[in-house]
Amino acid sequence: MANRPAVVTKIEVTRSISAVIAAGLRIGRVEVDHRQGKVVIFPESEEEVVARNPCDRLLK
Repeated sequence: MANRPAVVTKIEVTRSISAVIAAGLRIGRVEVDHRQGKVVIFPESEEEVVARNPCDRLLK
């Protein structure tokens, strides 16, 4: 298998996540599609916040 440059680099993912956090959103899920070169960040929904275990708050 030949070495080829990554379509989505680690720095692109890091910058995207940093931008979302700087905008004040909480991240629910991150999907990276290496074939198409896409990074998709889904914000945390109200249902995910409610579904959390109450002990998670204590462990932070």
